[in-house]
Amino acid sequence: MASLNPYLLFNGTCEEAFNLYKSVFGGEFQMISKFKDMPGEGVDPKYAEHIMHVALPVGGKDILMGSDCGPESANIRIGTNFSVAISTASEEETRKIFDGLAAGGKVTMPLDKTFWAPLFGMVTDKFDINWMVSFDVQPQ
Repeated sequence: MASLNPYLLFNGTCEEAFNLYKSVFGGEFQMISKFKDMPGEGVDPKYAEHIMHVALPVGGKDILMGSDCGPESANIRIGTNFSVAISTASEEETRKIFDGLAAGGKVTMPLDKTFWAPLFGMVTDKFDINWMVSFDVQPQ
């Protein structure tokens, strides 16, 4: 079964914001990585220390996630600075959800294998809501 999590986007202030959220909600970051940590070709030094991905568990199984806009993105505006992240339990569920959300919308990152997940994609649905769909294999 899929789970939903808010995914917040920032213009270089993600780490500061998530340190605040951590102080408010408690807990520890499940993951925090910077653009300089990406494998492959180097990233623009201007973005090296910006947050590529952060995950903060809040109140049980909910996870608040976020990142700074990378060099490939224009600056975000308030009102467009979030996505709904969906973590799925199977490849089949991932494809079904992604294709359903993409119908009449716009695929912004095709569903494909990434270095962090076997399947990940991003889509803006026909109602201009941003979605991130991810199949994460969980250890047995």
